Amino acid sequence: AGAVRAPLSGSAEPPVRCVCYGLGRFSGCPAARYQLAFLLLLLEELRVPPGRCSLFDPAFSAPEAAALGQLGLRLLPENEEGKHSVEGSATLFYMVHCGKALYNNLLWRNWSAGELCRMVIIGNSFRGIEERLLSRTLERDYSYIAKVLKGTEEVALPTHPRYLDTFNDTSVHWFPLQKLKELPPEVWDFVEEPTYQECEDLEIIRKEDGAEQRRLVAAP
Repeated sequence: AGAVRAPLSGSAEPPVRCVCYGLGRFSGCPAARYQLAFLLLLLEELRVPPGRCSLFDPAFSAPEAAALGQLGLRLLPENEEGKHSVEGSATLFYMVHCGKALYNNLLWRNWSAGELCRMVIIGNSFRGIEERLLSRTLERDYSYIAKVLKGTEEVALPTHPRYLDTFNDTSVHWFPLQKLKELPPEVWDFVEEPTYQECEDLEIIRKEDGAEQRRLVAAP
């Protein structure tokens, strides 16, 4: 909670709503249950009502969807592929262990200093992504992550021996308005929607793949 509060005590606005992607099958996966529990505790800590937290994962089963509803959480009606606009509201995006394309799509959808400064992202370390990828691959396939790195503040979640596999490589990211304003003007000129045509390891279920994914989940 302290790591999440850090940006809120500085330049980031306290979130008034939350979006969660990629939680996974928490009915059968202990790590996903821990991540759900942490999300609920964060909402309580940040005083965000459960009804203002929306979730999506194409892997959710009907009983899992019902359980989330009983907790007061909302399900997004369709696969946004991460392209969710903050719409001028300070928003926490909870995206633990999501694919790089989801983070890239989210940044693209909110590609302006005025919108990015209203976002806090809990997810895979952007610094780690930069370190693990060749610079040309990062700039080609995930250009919005590459372009925002110098405008990003990042704090790693504290490690805990019991939850090493649950929250490893997870950081809190925020985008101070002053740092964003210091980026070169040409950074904001290119706003083409990502397509990932050359990406070989795309870690995202596309909207058109959703029906097939649901059939696989429902299969015995």
